[in-house]
Amino acid sequence: MDLWRLNIYCKVIEFKSFTKAAELSSLSQPTVSGHIKYLEDYFGCKLIDRLGREAVPTKAGEILYTHALRLIALKEEAEAALARFQGSMKGHLMTGGSTIPGSYILPSLMGRFRKEYPEVKITLVLGDTEKITKEVLEGRVEVGIVGAKTREKQISYVQFMEDELVLVLPASHRWAKKPSIAVAELAKEPFIMRERGSGTRKSIEGVLKKGGQSFGALNVVAEMGSTESVCQGIKAGVGVSILSKKAVSEDIVNGTLKGISIEGLVLKRNFYLITHKGRTKSPLCEVFIQFVKKQTNNYMSCHTSCCSLTTSR
Repeated sequence: MDLWRLNIYCKVIEFKSFTKAAELSSLSQPTVSGHIKYLEDYFGCKLIDRLGREAVPTKAGEILYTHALRLIALKEEAEAALARFQGSMKGHLMTGGSTIPGSYILPSLMGRFRKEYPEVKITLVLGDTEKITKEVLEGRVEVGIVGAKTREKQISYVQFMEDELVLVLPASHRWAKKPSIAVAELAKEPFIMRERGSGTRKSIEGVLKKGGQSFGALNVVAEMGSTESVCQGIKAGVGVSILSKKAVSEDIVNGTLKGISIEGLVLKRNFYLITHKGRTKSPLCEVFIQFVKKQTNNYMSCHTSCCSLTTSR
């Protein structure tokens, strides 16, 4: 058994496909099948079942997958530690981001990090807050950024940056020329909600609760699985929604959507940097976290200075 075979095995499990694993590994499908057969012979048990077009791990396969991830992470940790000792930084970092930070914040941070450490490879996994939290818990992702806290006690949360939410309407909506509306008005309007597990949804629930309002009072007419689909639903006249200003800023500038406030509600939330409390962070992960914190502090200092200048004028 070697780590190369385990790496291929993990790809088969993660993509539920021998074909996809072969493409990503630049191997033929028979070669990938041969590596899996070798592992099954080595451990003396079936590891993967083919169910239709999907490759699904057996119970034994799930156990191997969990340990394989740890072995691969340990290898990469050793490589990164030795590279750092020699004055450089190398390795592969698995990061995760929920919808807003994963789409609008992490890509630029990754780009700046790669300029400073060009020999580092970074993979970004996208999903809702619950999915990214699960990825961190199970060791597939070492560090993530999410839009809400969950109840998982093994997750460490570090406040990362503040996000502004807005009530988003079609540009032709009757409220479009208003700076704000009352909560009572919102309760009567068709509302599009993000899916369960979404950080945006959890934030909306929290904002309403802090404002003394009931989440159940909203007239939810649709639930959608991404911010983009909610935006398209708003444009199509399905309803209105509360979304991150970062996600709709381009549409607001272009005039296709309008963002307004809700009287009595503080439409803000925090993004959190998350890691597993019980797992030792790799040197590469530690460097990335410090880099992210530094970038955030620089952004906040600049933002505060700009706001001060604007206020003084």
